[in-house]
Amino acid sequence: MSGLNVLSRWLLVGEWRAHPLRAVLAVAAIAVGVAMGFAIHLINAAAFNEFSSAIKSLSGQADVQVAGREALFDEAIYPLLAQYEGVALASPVLELQAAIPNVKGSLRIVGIDPLRAGYIAPDLLGVPAEGRGSDLLADDAVFLSPAAQGWLNLRAGAALTVRAGTADLHLRVAGPVQRARPGQRFGVMDIGALQWRFGQLGKLSRVDLKLRAGVNRAQFEAGLKSDLERRFPGRFRVQQPNDSDQESRNNNLSRAYRVNLTVLALVALFTGAFLVFSTQALSVMRRRSQFALLRVLGVERGQLLRQVLVEGASLGVIGALLGVAAGYALAALALRFFGGDLGAGYFPGVKPQVVFTPVAACVFFALGLGVALLGCLAPALEAARARPAVALKAGNEEAALSHLARVWPSMICLALAGLFAFAPPVFELPLFGYFAIALLLIGGIGLMPRLASASFRLLARPLLRMPNPPPVLALTLARLANAPGQASIALGGILASFSLMVAMGIMVASFRISVDDWMRHILPADLYVRSSAGGSSGFFGKPEQDAITRAAGGNQVQFLRTRPISLAADRPDVILIARDIDPLDPGRLLFLVGSSLPVPAGARPAWVSEAMLDLYGVQVGQTLALPLGGRPSPFFVAGVWRDYANQSGSIVVRLADYRALTGALEVTDAAIYAGSAANTNRIEGALRRLPFGPALQLARPGEIRAASLQIFDRSFAVTYLLEAIAIVIGLSGVAATFSAQTLARAREFGMLRHVGVTRGQVLGILACEGGLLTTLGVACGFALGLVISLILVFVVNPQSFHWTMGLHLPWGLLGIVAAVLVAASVGTALVSGRYALSGGPVRAVREDW
Repeated sequence: MSGLNVLSRWLLVGEWRAHPLRAVLAVAAIAVGVAMGFAIHLINAAAFNEFSSAIKSLSGQADVQVAGREALFDEAIYPLLAQYEGVALASPVLELQAAIPNVKGSLRIVGIDPLRAGYIAPDLLGVPAEGRGSDLLADDAVFLSPAAQGWLNLRAGAALTVRAGTADLHLRVAGPVQRARPGQRFGVMDIGALQWRFGQLGKLSRVDLKLRAGVNRAQFEAGLKSDLERRFPGRFRVQQPNDSDQESRNNNLSRAYRVNLTVLALVALFTGAFLVFSTQALSVMRRRSQFALLRVLGVERGQLLRQVLVEGASLGVIGALLGVAAGYALAALALRFFGGDLGAGYFPGVKPQVVFTPVAACVFFALGLGVALLGCLAPALEAARARPAVALKAGNEEAALSHLARVWPSMICLALAGLFAFAPPVFELPLFGYFAIALLLIGGIGLMPRLASASFRLLARPLLRMPNPPPVLALTLARLANAPGQASIALGGILASFSLMVAMGIMVASFRISVDDWMRHILPADLYVRSSAGGSSGFFGKPEQDAITRAAGGNQVQFLRTRPISLAADRPDVILIARDIDPLDPGRLLFLVGSSLPVPAGARPAWVSEAMLDLYGVQVGQTLALPLGGRPSPFFVAGVWRDYANQSGSIVVRLADYRALTGALEVTDAAIYAGSAANTNRIEGALRRLPFGPALQLARPGEIRAASLQIFDRSFAVTYLLEAIAIVIGLSGVAATFSAQTLARAREFGMLRHVGVTRGQVLGILACEGGLLTTLGVACGFALGLVISLILVFVVNPQSFHWTMGLHLPWGLLGIVAAVLVAASVGTALVSGRYALSGGPVRAVREDW
């Protein structure tokens, strides 16, 4: 047994020494795939956990919370809850996202009753300066968390300017917050001061309840929920600060984004599996005579099978270990410099720290090792199956790949892919869509030997009819047609890398162009006005609206109001949009999907986004109850519109209906139709001269589109990076495969030289082979990538993010990458050919003597 172990190690180390580049590329591909997948998991897990912990920290030690279906509700409910049987203490809370002039982002300000909150959420209490205890109740004092102080560069005693409506409020930083999580940005004020300063008198966000000793929390919660639903139907939500509904709300915000990024990272792993396959397949082909000799000397089939599996597994082990280590380092760097949202903005206001998770590390290590074993399985079986008497003969390499030409496994994969492509989502994730893509790739690669043979035989037919066919082209087509197994190894690498690049390129381009078209449609006005760039504290009251209308000088002005509402406790809030919309022509302002139904007499119309169909089962023509004005109000669902801005769903209603139900006259945005550039300039100047003009944010449609597309590109930066990595690995794999095949054919080239073929003609044969193989691979890769892109665009994207988009092909990008692939293949073939021919024809064929 020790002798066999020594032999196994000798074969393994000898193979690595003979072809280090191929081994390094296979290890690198596996390492990159594992590193990207593990890093994305660590980043999102850290950000999600920190975000959830930050939310829970604001709830303190409350047993039960009562929140409204609307963002704010009347504080008249507070005495009822404070005196409710079983309640020891009730603490009112008001939360606002305060806009800060000239600062990107908003500051969460939590209004509390310091005398009550100290018993439920002591961490939220401010720490006033010595002798300034009255600051806890002062109407101009705000206490900032350390992260907020660092973000705003403010210390105790400094002035903080925030936006309330169109006015700027000047608050005094009275000190720090008692305790806050690292990176958690928020401020704390007395609730009465916050209500008064921001024009929210009588409004609350939630009420935290501390129960008496011995009260069963579950029974209390069920009873309170039933009682509030009976008294105030559809108005309140009763929950625990750390219940599963809250976890689901936070998790649903980013789950699809996290899963899609992880799947994209595994694309590199798939490429690594194919590189292991090509490495081991070429190695088995080259060493068939060696393995046959070992069989003659007494080595059993099982021992050869284990040998090839050990060689492949060694690549997987090294690649997976490097990938886990690199993934942890990458996650730490990304969290330090870029935060936890990877550009998507799902986890604002937190600063997570990476935590090594052994279970996840083992899973990704197993994935890396698994794809390596999967990649070397077919070559290992071939090495064990080969008969020694046949394998000892030279020139029998193609027989080692004969099993690759079987069509039925590939057809089964393609048939299953077709079935999975139409399967519904699982847990609201397109898992079957991903399976369909993987099966398409496997089936497409499996068809390459048969497709290569048929294609090159078809191309060779016209040459056979010619009296004097070009020798270089004739020899090239003859070999490609009669050695499809070896050609398929190179073709498979091209197909895998190029098809995935095509699919991702088409998906990203389709999404980007669809977003641009969508913005062009929903931004028909010439000038858009709002009072702040972020937060919920900026708005226009009735006097400001009248002033904006006068500044427009008789041109049409449309106002808009956005606010969140809750339709389900376990889902994120839905965005309600109230705007001046014509029920007879809603498509003028909305990007409708399908037609809009006529509105029945006396009904209030509403148009829901595509996400509402998937997440809430809303149907056109039904009645939908919306919590407005403290009670559920029925709306007739007249149509569906496309909304790329709100993944969790949005609902558009008429501004007049919204005002009639809520009595609220405030709006958040204004759209002005100027009719010409000159008018737009004049109106913009008039708005700047208004008393509140300095507080206005003015933007034209082109500026909004440019800024939105910049955000889009930043959100997809990780996708672009993963796509670039897949392309680089694919190109490297193609180059390594061509190089290995060329060097392995030194004897063939020596024989050609002996029969009169010149050195230049041999190089011409190699160049033609590289060009023809790559061209066929690019053509097949484009076809396969187009099919995969259809699944991404019409299955994966709608099931993940609940919106649809059009199909757009980036011809320029595809053409450039295809040309680079062809050039790289031809160049690699020529360079490798020069090296293979450098030893002379006699030396090349000496092994056959």
